[in-house]
Amino acid sequence: MSDAKTYPLMKDILGVAAVTIIADAGAAASPVFDRTAFLDAALDGLDGLSIMERVRHIADALHEALSTDYATAIHVVGAIAPHLTHSFQAIAVTEFVARQGVGDFDRSMEALADLTRFGSAEFAIRPFLAADPARTLAQMLRWTDHPNEHVRRLASEGSRPRLPWASRVPALRDDPTLAAPILDALRDDSSLYVRKSVANHLNDIGKDRPDWLVEHLQGWDRETPRTAWIVRHALRSLIKKGDPRALALIGVAHGAQVRVAHFTVEPATVKLGEAVTITAELASLAQADQRLVVDYRLHYARSAGKTAAKVFKLKTFDLAGSASATLCILQVMRDFSTRRHHSGRHEVELLVNGLPMATAAFDLVCPA
Repeated sequence: MSDAKTYPLMKDILGVAAVTIIADAGAAASPVFDRTAFLDAALDGLDGLSIMERVRHIADALHEALSTDYATAIHVVGAIAPHLTHSFQAIAVTEFVARQGVGDFDRSMEALADLTRFGSAEFAIRPFLAADPARTLAQMLRWTDHPNEHVRRLASEGSRPRLPWASRVPALRDDPTLAAPILDALRDDSSLYVRKSVANHLNDIGKDRPDWLVEHLQGWDRETPRTAWIVRHALRSLIKKGDPRALALIGVAHGAQVRVAHFTVEPATVKLGEAVTITAELASLAQADQRLVVDYRLHYARSAGKTAAKVFKLKTFDLAGSASATLCILQVMRDFSTRRHHSGRHEVELLVNGLPMATAAFDLVCPA
């Protein structure tokens, strides 16, 4: 059975049931809200739209239902949000601000700070960043002191240079470091929710400006546990590439004094939907303890004899001097919307502190 038949489509989160919930919340919020006009506009052509297209489509339907001035409309939108039942419903409602409020900056910023508590306003802030990056980033910097973690996260998440599913912001595309003051202000935030966003934002920057990322993080106090956590996760893409500077920032040498006593991938042949077990035994060649970052690089077979590699985390740990450790992980070979598999030989490389140290392989058989 395919994933499409087993799991509902992402876009169906904003299907007929969600539209009805928003319609009922709007009708309950204010007599200004035209429930019938909203339903007619929101359901018209909804089936053929992707999840983010539905977000924008529903936001435009709200405009059809709120034929009044922006100040009144945004008050009604704010009253709708607490009665929604899924974050993506709230994201669609919040998108109203992005579609209608760019010309009313102060009122819109206040609305986004309120609405982000119910469904992140990370997408809705993007048109404001595109229209006036300096003013919007200044407002987002002020949000880093906000008592609500959702608002602080919006400051970081909304300004990510490569925010998934979001429109690109020209100023951040040209200089992905523009939001650095926001990240600096949040580097010891008490909320893991916020710290994850800061780490993801920094990881985005590292894809375009790896030198800047390493140099900037060298200036952070990595003795502070919360900051150290952000640094480790911000460097994950560079660490997977075996970047010596990134490894050094987390206290790991480039390469390790270890011997691979055993490395296998079993079984030798699997069908799509089945799993392989990857096992590695490492033996220390040093007297002192070593910090090890152990990953594996899977070379996926592609059409026409080509391959595409992806690095996966295995384990980061301290190996005692002259000691051994056995690591094991299960890798399920199944299709996703972002990855389709092909039959053929799949090589697996064991990476220790950024360097390949062993190779094994298996054959994958996919349905014709």
